[in-house]
Amino acid sequence: MKNYDIIFFDIDDTLFDFTKSEQAAFNNVFNQYNLLNGLNLYEKSYQEISKVLWRDLENGKMDLVELGSERFRRLFLEHELEIDAVVFNQDYLKFLGEQTHLVQGAEKVIKALSHKRLAVITNGYSIVQTSRINNSPFEGTFEHIIISESTGFQKPQTGIFDYAFHKLQITDKSSVLMVGDSLTSDIQGGMNYGMDTCWFNPKYKENHTSLKPTYEINNLEGLLEIIK
Repeated sequence: MKNYDIIFFDIDDTLFDFTKSEQAAFNNVFNQYNLLNGLNLYEKSYQEISKVLWRDLENGKMDLVELGSERFRRLFLEHELEIDAVVFNQDYLKFLGEQTHLVQGAEKVIKALSHKRLAVITNGYSIVQTSRINNSPFEGTFEHIIISESTGFQKPQTGIFDYAFHKLQITDKSSVLMVGDSLTSDIQGGMNYGMDTCWFNPKYKENHTSLKPTYEINNLEGLLEIIK
């Protein structure tokens, strides 16, 4: 066990179940557009498109505003749907911001660590991530909620960690632990910045990268065995 004073958490698929949130938001927006079987028909195509675009975002090849509408523009083009991608994206984000599905154990772990300085570092849209946290049991829990859209940087870029350290007035990197599910975003970003990292890997994925997180856990409660 180590005495970390500050814990940075990712949100999606670390504290919040993004798959459940995404599917609920999709159901709502597809129904609004009278595409009642939309989730079954278009989810696979959307996931393939989205994966490519989010990788481009992490690599600095695309910004978040462009990503939002581009994913749906490509989806509608592929399936020959005449829908305004910009407006559709806005409607989707509204529904997504209403979703507060938590990962198993998240509420217990955050409560157990309430004596620590807790903060969020997440990629995504400010209005969505803020809304989800404020409508969840975590409202008022985090010292700062640092969102890529607000900072102009996204994980793994060092700029978002510069912003976080400045906000929390951190001078000792050894006192900080970065917790997240993404090797290329959370773990890469934390390692690049010289922090200890904890890879949350509930699906027991194999690590085929050269990245070596400080810790690996398969359930969130494992974090309590790491932090003194």
